[in-house]
Amino acid sequence: MLAASASVWGLVTATALASFVEFVEALTIVLAMGVTRGWRSTAIGAGTAVVALAAITLVAGYALIDWIPEAALQLVIGALLLIFGLQWLRKAILRGAGIKAMHDEEEAFREEREAALRAGEETRLGLDWFAFVVSFKGVFLEGLEVVFIVITFGLNADNVPLAAAGAVIAGAAVLVIGLVAHRPLAAVPENTLKYVVGLLLATFGTFWSVQGLGFFTGSRESLSWPGDDWAILALLASWLVVSQVSIRILRSAVASDGAALARGTSG
Repeated sequence: MLAASASVWGLVTATALASFVEFVEALTIVLAMGVTRGWRSTAIGAGTAVVALAAITLVAGYALIDWIPEAALQLVIGALLLIFGLQWLRKAILRGAGIKAMHDEEEAFREEREAALRAGEETRLGLDWFAFVVSFKGVFLEGLEVVFIVITFGLNADNVPLAAAGAVIAGAAVLVIGLVAHRPLAAVPENTLKYVVGLLLATFGTFWSVQGLGFFTGSRESLSWPGDDWAILALLASWLVVSQVSIRILRSAVASDGAALARGTSG
């Protein structure tokens, strides 16, 4: 019972955090378009994208359940989730080591707003086409990552509605904060959240992809981890240690290169 509860909370937490990060970035685009070009076309573009994403989640999620055996699903989706998570983790490690600049929503907002100001006026179907297209594209592309996370977590936990609920909660939170603040959510520790999400995605990706290796056994049944769902905590701790060690190694290398460059310049 306790392990099952931990699994459920892990599912909701992972989908909510990952979705929150993506929704923050989508909100920045929508705010820039709304403030600069007007809210009507911007809202219609964003709303159209949300409807399209909901339909994709519904169709893809339940189609995969019916068409693919559980072990094969765990293997494929777990591997994809692991790759996806490692990309997030790699960027977080580079940011932590000082090699990659921290993501700045205020700067992203300024860039989007400047692009909106430079764009010409074009009206189609009674809409400011630039605002509609940019808002639709921004929400749709960021939302596709949310859909991927919802489907992967939901299918492997056999609870797509619960995973979707985590994403909805995150989306509602970002929307409410954005409506109240009327500005990009620069105060949100987005870089830290991305690091946490990277750890979670890598952890669950490892867990499910190894389970899915049972597809290649005679029974074609999913493999079991020692301790069942409790193994997730051990994997999370392992990825945390690996990432922190990587940050320290890279940080030392950057410091050594900087010191060598300084000596060479002074010499």
